[in-house]
Amino acid sequence: MEEILCGIDWASDHHDVALFDAEGARLGRRRISDDAAGLGELAALFAAHGGGPGTVKIAIETGRGLLVASLRAAGHEICAINPKAVDRYRDRHHLARGKSGAADAMVLAHILRTGAHLHRPLAAGSVQAQAIEVLARAHQDLIWSRQHEVNRLRSLLAGYYPAALAAFGDLTTRTAMTVLAAAPTPAQAARLTTGDLLDLLAAAGRGRRRSEARRLAAVFAAPQMRQPTEVEQAMGDAAAAIITTITAMNTAVTALQQRIDANFEQPPDAAIYHSMPALGSILSARVPGEFGDDRTRWPDPASRRAYAGSAPITRASGKKRLVLARSIRNKRLCDATRWWAFAALSVSPGARAHYDQRRAAGDGHEAALRRLASKLTGQLHHCLQHRVPYDEATAWLQPANQPSPASPAAA
Repeated sequence: MEEILCGIDWASDHHDVALFDAEGARLGRRRISDDAAGLGELAALFAAHGGGPGTVKIAIETGRGLLVASLRAAGHEICAINPKAVDRYRDRHHLARGKSGAADAMVLAHILRTGAHLHRPLAAGSVQAQAIEVLARAHQDLIWSRQHEVNRLRSLLAGYYPAALAAFGDLTTRTAMTVLAAAPTPAQAARLTTGDLLDLLAAAGRGRRRSEARRLAAVFAAPQMRQPTEVEQAMGDAAAAIITTITAMNTAVTALQQRIDANFEQPPDAAIYHSMPALGSILSARVPGEFGDDRTRWPDPASRRAYAGSAPITRASGKKRLVLARSIRNKRLCDATRWWAFAALSVSPGARAHYDQRRAAGDGHEAALRRLASKLTGQLHHCLQHRVPYDEATAWLQPANQPSPASPAAA
Protein backbone atom coordinates (compact mmCIF):
# COMPACT_ATOMS: atom_id res chain seq x y z
CA MET A 1 0.00 0.00 0.00
CA GLU A 2 1.21 3.48 -0.83
CA GLU A 3 2.22 5.80 1.96
CA ILE A 4 -0.15 8.68 2.68
CA LEU A 5 1.13 11.92 4.17
CA CYS A 6 -1.37 13.92 6.20
CA GLY A 7 -1.05 17.45 7.54
CA ILE A 8 -3.47 18.62 10.23
CA ASP A 9 -3.72 22.28 11.19
CA TRP A 10 -5.00 22.19 14.77
CA ALA A 11 -7.51 24.75 16.04
CA SER A 12 -9.67 24.92 19.15
CA ASP A 13 -12.94 23.89 17.50
CA HIS A 14 -11.97 22.49 14.10
CA HIS A 15 -9.04 21.11 12.12
CA ASP A 16 -7.99 21.51 8.50
CA VAL A 17 -6.71 18.30 6.91
CA ALA A 18 -4.64 17.83 3.75
CA LEU A 19 -3.63 14.46 2.24
CA PHE A 20 -0.79 13.93 -0.26
CA ASP A 21 0.97 10.92 -1.71
CA ALA A 22 4.71 10.37 -1.69
CA GLU A 23 5.07 12.13 -5.06
CA GLY A 24 3.40 15.31 -3.84
CA ALA A 25 0.03 14.84 -5.54
CA ARG A 26 -2.85 16.06 -3.42
CA LEU A 27 -5.31 13.30 -2.54
CA GLY A 28 -7.83 15.39 -0.66
CA ARG A 29 -8.50 18.02 1.93
CA ARG A 30 -11.25 18.63 4.44
CA ARG A 31 -12.20 20.62 7.51
CA ILE A 32 -13.32 18.41 10.39
CA SER A 33 -14.86 19.24 13.74
CA ASP A 34 -13.01 18.67 17.00
CA ASP A 35 -15.19 15.80 18.22
CA ALA A 36 -15.92 12.14 17.64
CA ALA A 37 -17.78 12.93 14.42
CA GLY A 38 -14.73 14.75 13.07
CA LEU A 39 -12.50 11.80 13.96
CA GLY A 40 -14.88 9.54 12.07
CA GLU A 41 -14.69 11.81 9.01
CA LEU A 42 -10.90 11.67 9.15
CA ALA A 43 -10.90 7.87 9.38
CA ALA A 44 -13.27 7.70 6.39
CA LEU A 45 -10.98 10.04 4.43
CA PHE A 46 -8.02 7.78 5.12
CA ALA A 47 -10.00 4.68 4.14
CA ALA A 48 -11.17 6.29 0.89
CA HIS A 49 -7.55 6.51 -0.24
CA GLY A 50 -6.51 3.12 1.08
CA GLY A 51 -4.87 4.45 4.19
CA GLY A 52 -4.74 2.67 7.51
CA PRO A 53 -2.46 2.03 10.47
CA GLY A 54 1.11 1.80 9.25
CA THR A 55 0.46 3.58 5.94
CA VAL A 56 -0.56 7.07 7.14
CA LYS A 57 1.98 9.53 8.55
CA ILE A 58 0.53 12.58 10.23
CA ALA A 59 2.15 15.96 10.94
CA ILE A 60 0.51 18.26 13.47
CA GLU A 61 1.75 21.18 15.57
CA THR A 62 0.92 19.61 18.93
CA GLY A 63 1.60 16.30 20.60
CA ARG A 64 -1.34 16.53 22.97
CA GLY A 65 -5.11 16.54 22.94
CA LEU A 66 -7.91 14.07 22.31
CA LEU A 67 -7.40 14.01 18.55
CA VAL A 68 -3.73 13.08 18.88
CA ALA A 69 -4.51 10.46 21.54
CA SER A 70 -7.21 8.91 19.35
CA LEU A 71 -4.97 8.82 16.28
CA ARG A 72 -2.15 7.24 18.27
CA ALA A 73 -4.55 4.64 19.65
CA ALA A 74 -5.57 3.85 16.07
CA GLY A 75 -1.94 3.03 15.24
CA HIS A 76 -1.02 6.03 13.11
CA GLU A 77 2.49 7.52 13.16
CA ILE A 78 2.39 11.14 14.33
CA CYS A 79 5.10 13.79 14.18
CA ALA A 80 4.62 16.87 16.35
CA ILE A 81 6.21 19.71 14.37
CA ASN A 82 7.41 22.78 16.22
CA PRO A 83 5.32 25.83 15.16
CA LYS A 84 8.52 27.80 14.53
CA ALA A 85 9.65 25.14 12.05
CA VAL A 86 6.24 25.29 10.35
CA ASP A 87 6.61 29.06 10.02
CA ARG A 88 9.98 28.61 8.29
CA TYR A 89 8.57 25.99 5.91
CA ARG A 90 5.59 28.22 5.16
CA ASP A 91 7.89 30.77 3.51
CA ARG A 92 8.85 28.15 0.91
CA HIS A 93 5.26 28.11 -0.35
CA HIS A 94 3.91 31.61 0.31
CA LEU A 95 6.34 34.50 -0.05
CA ALA A 96 3.50 37.00 0.45
CA ARG A 97 3.26 35.84 4.09
CA GLY A 98 -0.34 34.71 3.69
CA LYS A 99 -1.70 32.25 6.22
CA SER A 100 -4.74 29.97 6.47
CA GLY A 101 -5.59 26.69 8.11
CA ALA A 102 -5.87 24.85 4.79
CA ALA A 103 -2.49 26.17 3.61
CA ASP A 104 -0.83 25.23 6.88
CA ALA A 105 -2.22 21.69 6.63
CA MET A 106 -0.63 21.46 3.17
CA VAL A 107 2.70 22.77 4.54
CA LEU A 108 2.65 20.19 7.34
CA ALA A 109 2.06 17.36 4.88
CA HIS A 110 4.94 18.54 2.69
CA ILE A 111 7.22 18.71 5.74
CA LEU A 112 6.79 14.94 6.07
CA ARG A 113 7.15 14.40 2.33
CA THR A 114 10.50 16.18 2.04
CA GLY A 115 11.95 16.03 5.54
CA ALA A 116 10.39 13.18 7.49
CA HIS A 117 13.88 11.94 8.43
CA LEU A 118 14.47 15.20 10.32
CA HIS A 119 11.38 14.89 12.53
CA ARG A 120 10.94 12.09 15.04
CA PRO A 121 7.53 10.49 15.61
CA LEU A 122 5.92 10.88 19.01
CA ALA A 123 7.49 8.56 21.55
CA ALA A 124 5.79 5.23 22.03
CA GLY A 125 5.74 5.51 25.81
CA SER A 126 3.59 3.41 28.08
CA VAL A 127 0.32 4.68 29.50
CA GLN A 128 1.93 4.58 32.95
CA ALA A 129 4.63 6.99 31.78
CA GLN A 130 2.00 9.27 30.27
CA ALA A 131 0.06 9.25 33.54
CA ILE A 132 3.19 10.18 35.49
CA GLU A 133 3.85 13.02 33.06
CA VAL A 134 0.34 14.40 33.56
CA LEU A 135 0.58 14.22 37.35
CA ALA A 136 4.11 15.65 37.48
CA ARG A 137 3.20 18.56 35.21
CA ALA A 138 0.05 19.29 37.20
CA HIS A 139 2.10 19.30 40.40
CA GLN A 140 4.74 21.57 38.86
CA ASP A 141 2.10 23.97 37.53
CA LEU A 142 0.46 24.10 40.94
CA ILE A 143 3.79 24.82 42.65
CA TRP A 144 4.45 27.67 40.21
CA SER A 145 0.93 29.06 40.68
CA ARG A 146 1.25 28.84 44.45
CA GLN A 147 4.55 30.72 44.32
CA HIS A 148 2.81 33.45 42.33
CA GLU A 149 0.17 33.75 45.07
CA VAL A 150 2.85 33.70 47.78
CA ASN A 151 4.67 36.53 46.04
CA ARG A 152 1.43 38.52 45.93
CA LEU A 153 0.87 37.89 49.63
CA ARG A 154 4.45 38.82 50.53
CA SER A 155 4.16 42.08 48.60
CA LEU A 156 0.84 42.88 50.29
CA LEU A 157 2.13 42.08 53.78
CA ALA A 158 5.19 44.28 53.24
CA GLY A 159 2.84 47.22 52.75
CA TYR A 160 0.94 46.94 56.02
CA TYR A 161 2.04 43.93 58.12
CA PRO A 162 5.88 43.56 58.24
CA ALA A 163 5.64 41.61 61.50
CA ALA A 164 4.12 38.70 59.54
CA LEU A 165 7.17 38.55 57.30
CA ALA A 166 9.46 38.66 60.35
CA ALA A 167 7.48 35.86 62.00
CA PHE A 168 7.39 33.48 59.03
CA GLY A 169 10.22 32.97 56.57
CA ASP A 170 8.14 30.52 54.54
CA LEU A 171 4.59 31.67 53.92
CA THR A 172 3.50 28.31 52.51
CA THR A 173 3.75 26.41 55.82
CA ARG A 174 0.65 25.30 57.72
CA THR A 175 1.82 27.36 60.70
CA ALA A 176 2.00 30.58 58.70
CA MET A 177 -1.34 29.95 57.00
CA THR A 178 -3.11 29.05 60.26
CA VAL A 179 -1.82 32.04 62.25
CA LEU A 180 -2.31 34.57 59.44
CA ALA A 181 -5.81 33.28 58.72
CA ALA A 182 -6.69 33.89 62.39
CA ALA A 183 -4.95 37.29 62.50
CA PRO A 184 -4.69 38.85 59.03
CA THR A 185 -4.01 42.35 60.44
CA PRO A 186 -1.39 43.69 62.90
CA ALA A 187 -4.15 44.77 65.30
CA GLN A 188 -5.57 41.26 65.47
CA ALA A 189 -2.10 39.73 65.84
CA ALA A 190 -1.23 42.08 68.73
CA ARG A 191 -4.28 40.84 70.64
CA LEU A 192 -3.22 37.18 70.41
CA THR A 193 -2.13 35.79 73.76
CA THR A 194 0.41 33.06 74.30
CA GLY A 195 -2.46 30.68 74.94
CA ASP A 196 -4.11 31.66 71.64
CA LEU A 197 -0.88 31.08 69.77
CA LEU A 198 -0.42 27.68 71.45
CA ASP A 199 -3.87 26.67 70.22
CA LEU A 200 -3.06 27.88 66.69
CA LEU A 201 0.24 25.99 66.66
CA ALA A 202 -1.56 22.84 67.78
CA ALA A 203 -4.15 23.32 65.01
CA ALA A 204 -1.31 23.62 62.50
CA GLY A 205 0.17 20.32 63.68
CA ARG A 206 3.16 21.87 65.45
CA GLY A 207 2.16 20.82 68.93
CA ARG A 208 1.96 23.18 71.89
CA ARG A 209 5.45 24.65 71.62
CA ARG A 210 5.57 27.35 74.24
CA SER A 211 8.92 28.77 73.05
CA GLU A 212 7.55 29.24 69.53
CA ALA A 213 4.37 30.82 70.88
CA ARG A 214 6.40 33.28 72.93
CA ARG A 215 8.57 34.16 69.92
CA LEU A 216 5.51 34.91 67.80
CA ALA A 217 3.90 36.94 70.57
CA ALA A 218 7.06 39.05 70.90
CA VAL A 219 7.25 39.64 67.14
CA PHE A 220 3.59 40.70 66.93
CA ALA A 221 3.87 42.96 69.98
CA ALA A 222 6.95 44.82 68.73
CA PRO A 223 6.36 48.43 67.57
CA GLN A 224 5.85 48.83 63.83
CA MET A 225 4.54 51.35 61.34
CA ARG A 226 0.81 51.04 60.66
CA GLN A 227 -1.64 51.94 57.94
CA PRO A 228 -4.83 53.87 58.85
CA THR A 229 -7.32 51.54 60.52
CA GLU A 230 -9.74 51.34 57.59
CA VAL A 231 -6.95 50.76 55.08
CA GLU A 232 -5.33 48.16 57.31
CA GLN A 233 -8.60 46.24 57.60
CA ALA A 234 -9.13 46.36 53.84
CA MET A 235 -5.62 45.05 53.23
CA GLY A 236 -6.25 42.35 55.82
CA ASP A 237 -9.37 41.26 53.93
CA ALA A 238 -7.34 41.10 50.71
CA ALA A 239 -4.64 39.05 52.46
CA ALA A 240 -7.26 36.68 53.90
CA ALA A 241 -8.51 35.95 50.39
CA ILE A 242 -4.99 35.10 49.20
CA ILE A 243 -4.38 32.99 52.31
CA THR A 244 -7.53 30.98 51.54
CA THR A 245 -6.23 30.37 48.00
CA ILE A 246 -2.77 29.29 49.20
CA THR A 247 -4.29 26.97 51.81
CA ALA A 248 -6.40 25.27 49.14
CA MET A 249 -3.32 24.99 46.91
CA ASN A 250 -1.37 23.37 49.74
CA THR A 251 -4.09 20.73 50.06
CA ALA A 252 -4.05 20.10 46.31
CA VAL A 253 -0.23 19.88 46.23
CA THR A 254 -0.30 17.23 48.98
CA ALA A 255 -3.00 15.25 47.17
CA LEU A 256 -1.08 15.31 43.88
CA GLN A 257 2.13 14.27 45.61
CA GLN A 258 0.34 11.25 47.07
CA ARG A 259 -0.96 10.31 43.62
CA ILE A 260 2.54 10.69 42.17
CA ASP A 261 4.00 8.44 44.86
CA ALA A 262 1.36 5.79 44.19
CA ASN A 263 1.77 5.87 40.40
CA PHE A 264 5.55 6.05 40.25
CA GLU A 265 6.09 2.71 41.98
CA GLN A 266 4.54 0.87 39.01
CA PRO A 267 6.93 1.51 36.05
CA PRO A 268 9.91 -0.90 35.72
CA ASP A 269 12.43 1.97 35.76
CA ALA A 270 11.28 3.30 39.15
CA ALA A 271 14.05 1.51 41.06
CA ILE A 272 16.73 2.99 38.79
CA TYR A 273 15.41 6.52 39.19
CA HIS A 274 15.20 6.08 42.95
CA SER A 275 18.84 4.96 43.01
CA MET A 276 20.04 8.25 41.50
CA PRO A 277 21.39 10.75 44.07
CA ALA A 278 18.97 13.46 45.23
CA LEU A 279 16.08 12.31 43.03
CA GLY A 280 13.33 12.45 45.64
CA SER A 281 9.73 11.46 45.08
CA ILE A 282 8.84 14.60 43.12
CA LEU A 283 11.95 15.02 40.97
CA SER A 284 12.04 11.29 40.26
CA ALA A 285 8.58 11.71 38.73
CA ARG A 286 9.24 14.96 36.85
CA VAL A 287 12.40 13.70 35.17
CA PRO A 288 10.99 10.40 33.80
CA GLY A 289 7.69 12.14 33.15
CA GLU A 290 9.42 14.37 30.60
CA PHE A 291 11.86 11.76 29.25
CA GLY A 292 9.24 9.02 29.02
CA ASP A 293 10.07 5.32 29.00
CA ASP A 294 10.57 4.79 25.24
CA ARG A 295 14.30 4.00 25.11
CA THR A 296 14.43 4.25 21.31
CA ARG A 297 13.69 7.95 21.65
CA TRP A 298 17.10 8.62 23.23
CA PRO A 299 19.89 6.93 21.25
CA ASP A 300 22.68 8.55 23.28
CA PRO A 301 23.27 10.81 26.30
CA ALA A 302 23.72 13.85 24.04
CA SER A 303 20.10 13.67 22.89
CA ARG A 304 18.86 13.67 26.49
CA ARG A 305 21.17 16.54 27.41
CA ALA A 306 20.01 18.65 24.47
CA TYR A 307 16.36 18.02 25.35
CA ALA A 308 16.98 18.97 28.99
CA GLY A 309 18.95 22.08 28.00
CA SER A 310 22.13 21.13 29.86
CA ALA A 311 24.15 20.73 26.65
CA PRO A 312 25.54 24.04 25.32
CA ILE A 313 24.93 25.26 21.80
CA THR A 314 27.67 26.56 19.49
CA ARG A 315 27.33 29.45 17.07
CA ALA A 316 30.24 29.70 14.65
CA SER A 317 30.70 31.96 11.64
CA GLY A 318 34.05 32.69 10.07
CA LYS A 319 36.54 33.29 12.85
CA LYS A 320 33.87 33.85 15.48
CA ARG A 321 32.78 31.04 17.74
CA LEU A 322 30.38 31.34 20.68
CA VAL A 323 29.39 28.62 23.12
CA LEU A 324 26.11 29.56 24.79
CA ALA A 325 23.58 28.08 27.18
CA ARG A 326 20.79 26.38 25.26
CA SER A 327 17.54 28.37 25.31
CA ILE A 328 15.45 26.08 23.10
CA ARG A 329 14.74 23.19 25.45
CA ASN A 330 12.12 21.46 27.52
CA LYS A 331 11.78 24.12 30.19
CA ARG A 332 10.06 21.80 32.64
CA LEU A 333 12.82 19.22 32.35
CA CYS A 334 15.49 21.93 32.52
CA ASP A 335 13.98 23.20 35.78
CA ALA A 336 13.83 19.66 37.20
CA THR A 337 17.43 18.77 36.30
CA ARG A 338 18.66 22.09 37.63
CA TRP A 339 17.10 21.38 41.05
CA TRP A 340 18.34 17.79 40.81
CA ALA A 341 21.90 19.03 40.37
CA PHE A 342 21.52 21.53 43.20
CA ALA A 343 20.18 18.87 45.59
CA ALA A 344 22.93 16.43 44.59
CA LEU A 345 25.57 18.81 45.98
CA SER A 346 24.64 17.84 49.52
CA VAL A 347 24.28 14.06 49.09
CA SER A 348 26.80 13.03 46.43
CA PRO A 349 30.52 13.58 47.09
CA GLY A 350 31.25 13.08 43.39
CA ALA A 351 28.68 15.69 42.37
CA ARG A 352 30.06 18.13 44.94
CA ALA A 353 33.62 17.59 43.73
CA HIS A 354 32.60 18.09 40.09
CA TYR A 355 30.77 21.32 40.96
CA ASP A 356 33.75 22.61 42.95
CA GLN A 357 36.11 21.79 40.08
CA ARG A 358 33.94 23.70 37.63
CA ARG A 359 33.82 26.73 39.95
CA ALA A 360 37.60 26.55 40.35
CA ALA A 361 37.92 26.50 36.54
CA GLY A 362 36.01 29.78 36.34
CA ASP A 363 32.40 28.73 35.78
CA GLY A 364 29.66 30.71 37.50
CA HIS A 365 27.17 29.02 39.80
CA GLU A 366 24.50 28.38 37.16
CA ALA A 367 27.05 27.26 34.55
CA ALA A 368 28.54 24.80 37.03
CA LEU A 369 25.06 23.48 37.86
CA ARG A 370 24.33 23.02 34.14
CA ARG A 371 27.52 21.02 33.72
CA LEU A 372 26.65 18.93 36.76
CA ALA A 373 23.12 18.38 35.43
CA SER A 374 24.68 17.26 32.15
CA LYS A 375 26.86 14.72 33.98
CA LEU A 376 23.92 13.39 36.00
CA THR A 377 21.78 13.10 32.87
CA GLY A 378 24.52 11.09 31.16
CA GLN A 379 24.81 8.81 34.17
CA LEU A 380 21.04 8.33 34.19
CA HIS A 381 21.14 7.39 30.50
CA HIS A 382 23.83 4.78 31.17
CA CYS A 383 21.85 3.25 34.04
CA LEU A 384 18.65 3.07 31.99
CA GLN A 385 20.33 1.60 28.91
CA HIS A 386 22.23 -1.06 30.87
CA ARG A 387 19.46 -1.70 33.42
CA VAL A 388 21.76 -1.11 36.41
CA PRO A 389 21.27 1.07 39.49
CA TYR A 390 23.42 4.12 40.13
CA ASP A 391 26.72 3.52 41.90
CA GLU A 392 28.58 6.52 43.33
CA ALA A 393 32.06 5.03 43.00
CA THR A 394 31.55 3.99 39.38
CA ALA A 395 29.80 7.18 38.31
CA TRP A 396 32.60 9.55 39.33
CA LEU A 397 35.65 7.45 38.55
CA GLN A 398 36.20 8.80 35.04
CA PRO A 399 39.21 11.09 34.44
CA ALA A 400 36.84 13.31 32.44
CA ASN A 401 36.04 14.96 35.77
CA GLN A 402 39.15 17.08 35.37
CA PRO A 403 37.96 20.60 34.47
CA SER A 404 38.73 22.35 31.22
CA PRO A 405 38.96 26.12 31.00
CA ALA A 406 35.63 27.91 31.47
CA SER A 407 33.69 28.54 28.29
CA PRO A 408 32.01 31.82 27.31
CA ALA A 409 28.75 30.22 28.49
CA ALA A 410 30.02 30.17 32.06
CA ALA A 411 28.12 33.27 33.10
